[in-house]
Amino acid sequence: MSPTTTIASVPALAEVEREAKGCTRCPLAQGRTQVVFGVGSSSADLMFVGEAPGQQEDLQGEPFVGRSGQLLDRMVLEEMGLTRDRFYIANTVKCRPPGNRDPQPVEIAACHPWLETQVDLIDPKVVVTLGNFAAKLLLGTTEGITRLRGRAYPYRGGVLVPTFHPAAILRGGGDLAAQMRADLVRAKQYLTGDGERP
Repeated sequence: MSPTTTIASVPALAEVEREAKGCTRCPLAQGRTQVVFGVGSSSADLMFVGEAPGQQEDLQGEPFVGRSGQLLDRMVLEEMGLTRDRFYIANTVKCRPPGNRDPQPVEIAACHPWLETQVDLIDPKVVVTLGNFAAKLLLGTTEGITRLRGRAYPYRGGVLVPTFHPAAILRGGGDLAAQMRADLVRAKQYLTGDGERP
């Protein structure tokens, strides 16, 4: 990515975020405290895409700030050597579903243009999806995360590496954590140019 595209993408992404903060495309807008657009480097080579904001994210306006986010930050630092300012993180939907329920298809569809624009402007080399919803949406599949993870897929000129949502690790323990760590190592190989093209 040239310096000119990096500089140009910052105001563009900020402008899209301003627009998104007023979004009323789906009923989730009625119950939110605020839109949780995304956070991190707008010129990142690595982008994480999760599911939906939870209570803490809705209050603070930043994705992955609760226990799941703390676990994600720790695992990314340990396996990839990166802190949050070196990657970008967003969700498939930008508003918290009531009671932290799963996002519904109509909500995902309404929010999808925001995510597509984020991916377009950031133009990461590697996208890591966290959990079922993000992997299914971006890969256009009905396969679940257990079947999808463990390899990389071609995605917009780069690669997509599916892995578990950190909340699943908090519930599921050591075996899932080891698998997620392996997925993060795989993503790092593609970031550094050491991964085989999928």
